[in-house]
Parts: sequence; C-alpha cells; structure tokens
Amino acid sequence: MKILAIEQDLPGKSDEDFRPHRNAEAARAWELYQAGTIRELYFRPDVHCAVLMLECTDVEEAQRILNTLPLVKAGLITFDVIPLIPYPGFSRLFAENTNRG
Repeated sequence: MKILAIEQDLPGKSDEDFRPHRNAEAARAWELYQAGTIRELYFRPDVHCAVLMLECTDVEEAQRILNTLPLVKAGLITFDVIPLIPYPGFSRLFAENTNRG
C-alpha cells in the first residue's frame, strides 16, 4: 500500500534541538530508502517539511517505521500518515462506456 507521510515539526522546538539528530536522521532515511520502504522523499518549497511516499502493508506498519526515525524518537517531529488507493474514476468511466456498447 502506498502511504503519504507529511512531516510536522512539534511546537516549541528550535533549530538547535534538531542539530544533534540530523546525521542519524539522514542515515535512517537512507536505510529505509535502500530497503524500498521509503520510495520517494521530498521537501516542500513553501513550508519547511519533508514529504515521504512509503510502501507498507498498512498505516500501522508505516507509523511503526516512521517511529524509528531519530527526529520522531527525540520528540521533534511527527507525521500525518495518509493511506492511498488507486484512483477508481477510470474504471467507473470505462465500465459505464462498456455497458452502453
């Protein structure tokens, strides 16, 4: 299952709070990328946050994996975890056209 995970900084944290964890965070993200769990990783240009596309069996697995990130463990960030399914609109459209034929 595709899972969209959007980072949120927790309130009251400074850049100094993040600094000691950055290398470990990058290393863990790289491990997850190499394992095929993180499929895509982006930063938003308008807001300072990461956007991850994960491949997991379900939302619970995605949350467990995200909880292994050092910044999450340190209580600095959290993620909105959004499950995605394939777009059903095409099949509805084609099923309607097939039934008319």
